[in-house]
Amino acid sequence: MTTAFYTHADCQRHEMGDWHPETPLRLQAIEDQLITSRIDQFLERRDAPLADVADIERVHTANAVALIRDNAAALAQDNLAHYPLDGDTSINRYSWNAALRAAGAAVAATDAVIAGELENAFCSVRPPGHHATPTTPMGFCLFNNVAIAARHAIDVHGLERVAIVDFDVHHGNGTEAAFKHDPRVLMVSFFQHPFYPFSGADPSEPHILNEPLPAYTAGNVVRQLVTDKWLPALHAHQPQMIFISAGFDAHREDDMGQMALVEADYAWMTKQIMDVARQHARGRIVSCLEGGYNLSALGRSVVAHLKVLADLD
Repeated sequence: MTTAFYTHADCQRHEMGDWHPETPLRLQAIEDQLITSRIDQFLERRDAPLADVADIERVHTANAVALIRDNAAALAQDNLAHYPLDGDTSINRYSWNAALRAAGAAVAATDAVIAGELENAFCSVRPPGHHATPTTPMGFCLFNNVAIAARHAIDVHGLERVAIVDFDVHHGNGTEAAFKHDPRVLMVSFFQHPFYPFSGADPSEPHILNEPLPAYTAGNVVRQLVTDKWLPALHAHQPQMIFISAGFDAHREDDMGQMALVEADYAWMTKQIMDVARQHARGRIVSCLEGGYNLSALGRSVVAHLKVLADLD
């Protein structure tokens, strides 16, 4: 079986200013490390298609969609650079297409994995998604790519149980909001707390397993948490497919957070997720890039993740 690598040049045309850490250089850093590590030849490259608006509106309101579409069009018409959505999130004239490509990659990967064309896939896309709520873009995120893919798996393909694993340094508040009242979707996550978006620490629904961790938490603590909390919950849920919000900003070299993971921790977590997927979900995994802002650490961590997904390590 094959591991696919979905991306598109449109995802590098979205930018929020030269000062912004969520930069197009993030995708280039991943490409550079794929070449350096020599694993590119073992991945099936696929272009991310444009998502249909109907795909996005399974998770997001029509107003949330129009906010991005209409303002991107207005920027192009008026020859303006950026439109601010919040204090750290903005769009440019290319952001609508980039967001459609990011969501489209996740949906296309879901279709291909469920069809049996692929065992799993990684979507090297931006803008990221897990902070985008059904009504509001925020935290560098426009549309919630993983939530859109998970909803597509349920509504279009008829899956009855899926799981979302989120190992970004920030709580995936948008993903939780999308599925808080849908027990078909198990969400397991850890994140630094207290930290942006300052949510997730209070008890939630039984199918939402948030694990807030203090700053400077290292990989050994995370591994124990995964063993003691995540894996029993995942096995109990018996997901028919697993989606990963793959943020790499909990790396010890990433100044966006203050956690202390390294590449080997991401590889280990990926291996545990794959074992669950092979036991319950025919190996079906779609992973989507979220955070990761130290370019070298991001590229190396994605390679570690991909080596395990592709059975190269």
